[in-house]
Amino acid sequence: MRRFVLGQARRLATSDMEEVTLLTRTRHQQLVLRHASTSSSVSPDNIIMSERRDIHIPRNLAFHQYFYSKCDEFKDITASEDFLTGRKYTFLDLKEKSIKVASALTRKGYRKGDVVLAFTPNTIDFTVLMLACAATGLWFSAANPAFTAEELSRQLNDCSSKAIFTIPAFATTVKDALNNKQFPNKVQDLFVFGECPGFQPFQSLIDDDGKAFPDVDINPVEDVFTLPYSSGTTGMPKGVMLTHYNCLANCLQVIESVSVGKSDRCLGLLPLYHIYGMTAVQFAALQTGASLQFLPKFEPETFLRCLQDKQITLAHLVPPLIVFLAKHPLVAKYDLSALKMVISGAAPLGVDITQQFQQRFEGKIVVNQGYGMTETTPVTNVDTTATPGSIGNMVVNTLGKIVDVASNQALGPGEVGEYCVKGPQVMKGYFKNKKATDDMIEPDGWLHTGDIGYYNKDGLVFIKDRLKELIKYKGSQVPPAELEALLLGHPDVQDVAVIGVPDDQAGELPKAFVVKKPGSKLTEKEVARFVEERVSHTKKLRGGVQFVEDIPKNPSGKILRRVLREKYL
Repeated sequence: MRRFVLGQARRLATSDMEEVTLLTRTRHQQLVLRHASTSSSVSPDNIIMSERRDIHIPRNLAFHQYFYSKCDEFKDITASEDFLTGRKYTFLDLKEKSIKVASALTRKGYRKGDVVLAFTPNTIDFTVLMLACAATGLWFSAANPAFTAEELSRQLNDCSSKAIFTIPAFATTVKDALNNKQFPNKVQDLFVFGECPGFQPFQSLIDDDGKAFPDVDINPVEDVFTLPYSSGTTGMPKGVMLTHYNCLANCLQVIESVSVGKSDRCLGLLPLYHIYGMTAVQFAALQTGASLQFLPKFEPETFLRCLQDKQITLAHLVPPLIVFLAKHPLVAKYDLSALKMVISGAAPLGVDITQQFQQRFEGKIVVNQGYGMTETTPVTNVDTTATPGSIGNMVVNTLGKIVDVASNQALGPGEVGEYCVKGPQVMKGYFKNKKATDDMIEPDGWLHTGDIGYYNKDGLVFIKDRLKELIKYKGSQVPPAELEALLLGHPDVQDVAVIGVPDDQAGELPKAFVVKKPGSKLTEKEVARFVEERVSHTKKLRGGVQFVEDIPKNPSGKILRRVLREKYL
């Protein structure tokens, strides 16, 4: 299973549709070029490189143009299916329906640079909508389907979305979000996958004749394709500007490391609003002619039945799902013999759990880790060696380094520091937030991940800790600053700090340390309930609430979370 799909990017070459990108014209570019003819994956000055040769990545090919060429290649093969309903699209369906949706949106006045937002669980129409946006030059954003009305209204306000695409079950949340006076919005149209009063059916867009399909001049390197939201290394969620080139590059990079093709049946359980599901699962699989089985959410028996009945061969999962497969007795009732590979991402996968998984399945299922961020579209590393605990080597056309946190100097093998990456998948920047962009990406293109780790002499990277403050609950991002801002709005809260506490199943659980106002009779349960009523389920204070006398801070007022951990945990 560790064979590689080599040369697929090279076969895209035509005289007018290809340029070579080898990162930036720096001395590190020359290291990559020299590396193409060597076996070493670490340079003399401690730059980590891919084991494989760099590939040609077209700089003047819009994402939909690339994907439409794949649709023409795979034609009547089933591309995606909704496991629960049986609805399915072929590759030609994806192309033809997206062309019609692009035409319909153009008729409605949508133009290049407008933003639309999807607020929905996984659906086969998600891919159609994204391709239509790419062809029209629209910016596609997506919101977590677990969002409360307030959370949704904040994202709508920030990205200035002109349309929402949702499902009937979310109609009330959408309407409440639109009526939120704190975050005014510019939404003009409400679309629904299905039928719902007050919303235009998505089917009405698909019924368009396609004759108004726009002729849009797209600069793939500069023009934004998708605008997912991420908290980065800390702070409130920010729009991540990913260009057509970013998304195309990462799709081509992934298939150089992951063995997948027309004979594969892939699981589409991870949420499509998240960059992992959006790019690494959805487009990276479909571009090879593999089929995707979509599930809207995780339900144990439905999940196992899908793996069994659809003979899934490749499953992208997150660590809690691998824990489930490794330990739950229900798993033994299903035949998972078709499953050949599992790729884990979104959070570190521990060595112990990896070994338990392999023991249960007698080593017949390869377990590989990947690593990435929303800001890197997302993939920067894939482990093709099945080395427990490692996120693997760099993907092609990508450089990495471990730097000293204080000096920013590149460290050698075995030395622990912050992990930094550089490549064509690195975002254009944060939307309307140059300061946050500059804080994360150096002028020469190196992006600071905020994760602490090391690499070995073979160039395998290991992530050990988190420099950044972001809490990872079951792969979901929980920004402490967001919960702190919310709690500071409580009339009885004087001060607060939120940190993640370790949990074997979930990774981390958010815990609040609260300073009550003098004379307050506030209880821990009241604090937890206050948060629960205002945030999505992933952000609840599952780690608990603890009242303290004060919150440790440095002279500039920054919360010393390390001191909190040492003192109370």
